[in-house]
Amino acid sequence: MRIEDEIKSKGFANEFAKASINVMFTANWLHSRISCQLKAFGLSPEQFNVLRILLGQHPNAVAQKDILHRMIDRSSNLSRILPKLNAKGLVTITRSESDRREYEIRLTEAALAQLQTIQQKLSESSDLMTGLTVSEAFHLNALLDKMREVD
Repeated sequence: MRIEDEIKSKGFANEFAKASINVMFTANWLHSRISCQLKAFGLSPEQFNVLRILLGQHPNAVAQKDILHRMIDRSSNLSRILPKLNAKGLVTITRSESDRREYEIRLTEAALAQLQTIQQKLSESSDLMTGLTVSEAFHLNALLDKMREVD
């Protein structure tokens, strides 16, 4: 559906304004769809993001500051996310021996099993990108990367 129809707008000042609104609207749409799928596992998208970051470094521990730098939403409150994941038995949090001010975070075996189940479920219901071909997804990724080159 066209962005004009989605937000009930008659038009935009220019194509750049339209693209900006479209990207923000689509990001929220995608976040909402993923949130619904993760709810069945008792996870928020931010918690899932942390688990995926840890999975990428598994079996090594990851410092809090390194997790934060890799997060999709860097304004997420990592100091609240980690205790919740720890309470669910998905991560272990230990004080670093080399720097007592830092904590090392690791995935548990339960987290590895749950991530495998989630990945399987997400790939089975991958209706999030069914409107795109592989080539279109490639070009979309390239355009989004190019858009962020401003920083």
